[in-house]
Amino acid sequence: MGGVIIKIGGFQKVTLLDFPSKVACIVFTKGCNYKCPYCQNGSLVLNTSDGDLVDLEEIFSYLEKRKKVLDGVCISGGEPLIQKNIKELLIKIKKMGFLIKLDTNGTNPLVLEELINLGLVDYVAMDIKNSFSKYSITVGGGNPFLDNIKKSIEILEKNNVPHEFRTTIVKELHTVNDILEIGKLFCPKTKYYLQNYEESDNVIEKGLHGFSYLELEKLKNNLKEVMPNLIIRGI
Repeated sequence: MGGVIIKIGGFQKVTLLDFPSKVACIVFTKGCNYKCPYCQNGSLVLNTSDGDLVDLEEIFSYLEKRKKVLDGVCISGGEPLIQKNIKELLIKIKKMGFLIKLDTNGTNPLVLEELINLGLVDYVAMDIKNSFSKYSITVGGGNPFLDNIKKSIEILEKNNVPHEFRTTIVKELHTVNDILEIGKLFCPKTKYYLQNYEESDNVIEKGLHGFSYLELEKLKNNLKEVMPNLIIRGI
């Protein structure tokens, strides 16, 4: 791909958890149009310089050697769909014979739809940050791009590409009513995951809290009748 045309801020060589039923690696792009205070990849969001990028050719060299071991590549971030050459990256990965999972916040529906229509993604995980009334504060202020979020949900719901919606839940930001409101945005049969917030050195804002195991169990019980396909990861 000749030179740095896409900002790669990290590379995880193996994951058994991020691509359902697949052995994969993860490519982390730099930069995001949100600044969620609980983001676990704060360094990718806040530091968008070119000084410490991962060399794409090293990644492709690794993939070439692991064709018989890896099933796929997860493209995560940051927000991958703000990268202007994301399509070219996925085309090259696809030509190498790998499946592709895309993590996205759903703010770029036109790019998402193009990638799906071109057959460049095999699984999409879309983050829905909160109920729409609390979206702006949840993503760090500024424009929450709610119309784009709605459009991305529609695109995923009407296409055959396997997908999931997911929400990282934080005590200071999310309530049962918020989760119920999120559930109204998509088909009840769609896979929807709640991921409990965990403090780490790389979060954008320290001092937030996840839920206890008992609180998660209570949350699940309160929601199970109206959201039967809801899954809380980790319990």
